[in-house]
Amino acid sequence: MNETTSKERMLKKVRKALLEKRDNPYPNLEDSSLYEDYAGHIDLLFAEQLTAVAGNFIFCEDDIQLIENLLHLADEKNWRKIYCWEPRLQKLLEMYEYPFYSTETDFLNAEVGITTCEALIARNGSVLVSNSGHAGRRLSIYPNVHIVIAYTSQLVLDIKDGLKLLKEKYPNGLPTMISNITGPSRTADIEKTLVLGAHGPKELYVFLLEG
Repeated sequence: MNETTSKERMLKKVRKALLEKRDNPYPNLEDSSLYEDYAGHIDLLFAEQLTAVAGNFIFCEDDIQLIENLLHLADEKNWRKIYCWEPRLQKLLEMYEYPFYSTETDFLNAEVGITTCEALIARNGSVLVSNSGHAGRRLSIYPNVHIVIAYTSQLVLDIKDGLKLLKEKYPNGLPTMISNITGPSRTADIEKTLVLGAHGPKELYVFLLEG
């Protein structure tokens, strides 16, 4: 009589398990929230997830604190080539005399790009952007540092919620380019070593304001 192999024994157990009917131990799993601890504090979830993917989160109580933090960062990092092409942000920066480039002058030497975004995805700390604004696509990709100015009203839990915001904002048709940025650009294709900034910014900062 041939001995039963380990593979045959395993298959026998699988067949037996399939024939046995058991109640689902987690009947309400799909309806339960994975992030109940963050109910009402979606900003904390976003900050935690953004930090986990090497992003930087800064909460600002108002515009003045935002400018103070931007000035401090620029001085600490010795940034000089700071670009901002969106009229709304330009107006804010000009109000407090924050230095920036409003045109493409010397753009090949750009160090920092400041943009807005479409939404903040709390579940994975991502920033949803599009090419609908004056910043287009280049300002969030080319400079080594990408700074995002966002508001609490743009915080959503999942990507599907972010896409819903986009559909409401652009009822006549979505932007031709929609991208989900999760932390600084990275790759491990080169000798399996993680490299930041290989295909985009090396640093990502998200400044969150009430609004």
